[in-house]
Amino acid sequence: MIRAILIVVVAWFVCLGSAVAQKPSQAARDSATVQDCIKTRGGVHDKWESCIGVVLNPCLKDEASMPTSAVNACISREQGVWEDILNETFRRLREKLDDTQRDKLRDMQRAWITSREKTCTFYWDFFQGTMASPMTANCMNREAARRALFLLGFLDDTEHK
Repeated sequence: MIRAILIVVVAWFVCLGSAVAQKPSQAARDSATVQDCIKTRGGVHDKWESCIGVVLNPCLKDEASMPTSAVNACISREQGVWEDILNETFRRLREKLDDTQRDKLRDMQRAWITSREKTCTFYWDFFQGTMASPMTANCMNREAARRALFLLGFLDDTEHK
């Protein structure tokens, strides 16, 4: 079941990502923008959430007049950064945990993936139209960002013990 969900999520991201592939230099600038934002919050975990949207919002200058594909491209730019941060943070945190904690971290992540999928795909179920696409993509971005920051808080705590 989890594997099937992961395949659907990965396929969705690959389709979205391939449609809006960005140049490596743009990806590096986007990553630096998000990471600089997190650093300027000085380790204050509850202020990190203000970094969600630092790439997305400037890209969506006039969302109402943009085609859906352009909106999704903006969302994808930021989501790629958050997914990278999430994966790297998960990997680094996992290395610092004992076996029992690692198993629980893995189980927690699997439950989160299922929850994110069900939460974000509900936009499709509810709206069933063109506007559901950017709403779903934005949900996936926001949830990836929040999860990355959640795990980053644990990683930060392990590094300051």
